[in-house]
Amino acid sequence: MTGAEIRERFLKYFEERGHRRVASSSLVLEGDPTLMFPNAGMVPFKRVFLGEETRDYSTATTSQKCMRVSGKHNDLEEVGRSKRHLTFFEMLGNFSFGDYFKKEAIEYAWDFLVNVLGMDPDDLVVSVLHDDDEAYSLWHDEIGLAENRIFRLGEKENFWQMGDTGPCGPCSEIHYITDRDAFEAGADPSQDGFHEIWNLVFMQYDQHEDGSRTPLPKPSVDTGMGLERVAMCMAGVEWAYEIDLLGPMMAEIQEISGVRYGTSEEQNVSLRVVADHSRSCSFLIGDGVLPSNEGRGYVLRRVLRRAARHGVLLGIEEPFLHRVAGTVVDTMGDAFPTLRERRAFIVETIRREEERFLRTLSRGLDLLEAEVREARQAGRSRLAGDVVFKLYDTYGFPTDLTEDILRGRDLDYDRDAFDACMQEQADRARAAWKGSGQTAPDEVYSAVVARGRSEFTGYDGLEQETRVVALLRGGEEVDSASEGEAVEVVVERTPFYGESGGQVGDTGSIEGPGGSVRVEDTLRPVDGLWVHRGQVSLGRIAVGDTVRACVDADQRAATVRNHSGTHLFHWALRQVLGPQVAQAGSLVGPDRLRFDFTHDLPLTSDEVRTIEDRVNALIFSDVPADVQEKSYDEAIASGAVAIFEEKYGDRVRVVNFGPSTELCGGTHARSTGEIGCFRILSQSAIGAGVRRVEAQTGFGVIESARRDHETLRETADILRSAPAELPDRVRKLLERQKELERELEKTRAEMRRGGSADPLQQAREVAGVKVIAARVEDANPKELRAMVDELKQRLGSGVVMLAASQGDKAALAMGVTADLTVRFKAGDLVKQVAGDVGGSGGGRPDFAQAGGSRPDGIDRALEHLVELVEAG
Repeated sequence: MTGAEIRERFLKYFEERGHRRVASSSLVLEGDPTLMFPNAGMVPFKRVFLGEETRDYSTATTSQKCMRVSGKHNDLEEVGRSKRHLTFFEMLGNFSFGDYFKKEAIEYAWDFLVNVLGMDPDDLVVSVLHDDDEAYSLWHDEIGLAENRIFRLGEKENFWQMGDTGPCGPCSEIHYITDRDAFEAGADPSQDGFHEIWNLVFMQYDQHEDGSRTPLPKPSVDTGMGLERVAMCMAGVEWAYEIDLLGPMMAEIQEISGVRYGTSEEQNVSLRVVADHSRSCSFLIGDGVLPSNEGRGYVLRRVLRRAARHGVLLGIEEPFLHRVAGTVVDTMGDAFPTLRERRAFIVETIRREEERFLRTLSRGLDLLEAEVREARQAGRSRLAGDVVFKLYDTYGFPTDLTEDILRGRDLDYDRDAFDACMQEQADRARAAWKGSGQTAPDEVYSAVVARGRSEFTGYDGLEQETRVVALLRGGEEVDSASEGEAVEVVVERTPFYGESGGQVGDTGSIEGPGGSVRVEDTLRPVDGLWVHRGQVSLGRIAVGDTVRACVDADQRAATVRNHSGTHLFHWALRQVLGPQVAQAGSLVGPDRLRFDFTHDLPLTSDEVRTIEDRVNALIFSDVPADVQEKSYDEAIASGAVAIFEEKYGDRVRVVNFGPSTELCGGTHARSTGEIGCFRILSQSAIGAGVRRVEAQTGFGVIESARRDHETLRETADILRSAPAELPDRVRKLLERQKELERELEKTRAEMRRGGSADPLQQAREVAGVKVIAARVEDANPKELRAMVDELKQRLGSGVVMLAASQGDKAALAMGVTADLTVRFKAGDLVKQVAGDVGGSGGGRPDFAQAGGSRPDGIDRALEHLVELVEAG
């Protein structure tokens, strides 16, 4: 039975028993600041278990994408050497939100394993929490398991919690016997000989930061069965890498590297690491995570580079992981369609990061070689721990790779110092991780939405008669609010769009019988709740009032033009640059649109012109909008583009403007003609491989054109030129400026030579070394450096230091000719003399600079250098 068959049988089994089949949530969590990635199937339902959110179903089943590479659940170092641990895995789960409890959960699990998958009951045992008599009785009396197949274990094995805080409770685990002799000898599932496949968690408590637990509103069920683990049992294999979900990746790596599985254990580890990490990287990038130096992006970069390192260990010298990622898409794309839709983007992102890493790896090897040479010259037998840590942290060297290289040179490294650096890094990471970047919604919002969800009517109109159901002031519910008070208003039905999907919230007014509220922003802090934030501008407003909600029509129209323009720009961008380009963020308001996308290079002038022309051609064609609601899978299959930052449900809104088709819940023009026109204003880089474009539509284009015209006219007046002549006029001015700068530099040099003796004439021999230690007048650091380089060449062999004062500052430049850098290092010398001028400095062995705040110490610094060479 394949992994895909097991997944489908599981979901279908529970669907037939009244469970809602829910698509996996993204690996980029929404609304949960406590976790970097989902590490269990229940994570998307956490707020439901806490009673802070409601769904229109009370039972559900999913196959959730999970990652365990950070925090409490971190399997990274086990991957490749462990038979079962994976960084990315699928968690099959069935959930009850106050519906059924222990009895049904246990009966469903046993029935599925034995009667649907066909597992032999003699191969299975279970464990329960030591004092959970109810679960024990259900297994023994209802299912009929013998006592020797039911194990009472402690909280370490049979009490589950997602993290330091959150839903938790006792659990019952189902285990597959892998060593029958151990079982018959009396071993329990906490020992070797068993393979945990299904965990049935009976959610009863909410764990708080202080360690206390309070009962959840309704006892619920959260079960989790690792798809890869049960597939191992069904296939009768010991290693996860032998199942069909990972087999194609293993085969692809062997084909690329020419290394056969089983050649050696170390090469086996590398093959397994690449197979696992290729899945993690593909799914993370597919969900919108990009390599970076912080947060999720840093985790992705480390995982990707770890895989690339193991490729090097397999003898692969070119980028290859992107090819394995293509196999991941082929293998998993049917179950996760967004992988196929984003294939080009995933492959290209991995290829670019691999190329960057291989360059970094080369620099790291150069650094290691330099440190090895220095250690040998100094007669040391080991490298400093911070050097090995730098190789690990900055250049991606695993310690085992560094150890192999050092072993071949009969060297070691300071392991205690390395461990201390690692601990410091872990402490910094914990301090820096402030959560997912989101904040948990205030409990008051959860309480309001629990009493009833808001209904959005703003797709069809801008005004709505409705009723006030809640008023919030200072984070607390109030019965009324008076003139001048800041307030948040919740109504039954609203035409106001709440900020989401990159589109800002609507503004406008809420008019009641006794007063009115000026709405300054509209938010959606939790699913199903629209909150109108503003100020009571007149009279008094109260809960229960019948009111009229009115959206600012001009602001909405401008926002609509920019939002629809964003869709057309996205389409044109992919047409011009290719399908690998993906949206990485956006902001749409009435005054502008901002669009972030994945691309390495700035848009050229020709590309900007082509994109603008294509967007405006579609606008002038006045293509009508076609908006439909479809299932998510149907929408993706039809070619609709899904946006990374968005969270989608089972049903999605598909917005089509001719060739542009996207999933979008925002408000849009009725036809492209309403956008008016489109113009790109600016572009910039906001991160590695991510560009940002700012643009405008409609009246905004006219205003920006007017501003540009005014700037052009004012500049032409200042330069007394016609606008058309400005480029040539500015070019000539710049050329003249450079010519004057050259003349100034020449004059300064002549003044220095005329105002003081040639420093070369001040050369003297100190302890057999030629030394120049001289003061020069009116020279900046750049000029000092040029003079030091010139004097080194003229001197042939020696040490040179020039000093200059500039107001209340002192500047020093130190040079050592190449033949003397073993004895004297410019960086070391300048650090020692810099104190004489009240400063600090540093640099390379052959050249260094320093600065200070005491120019009166220059003479002492010059004498100090002579003393150092004499001692030296």
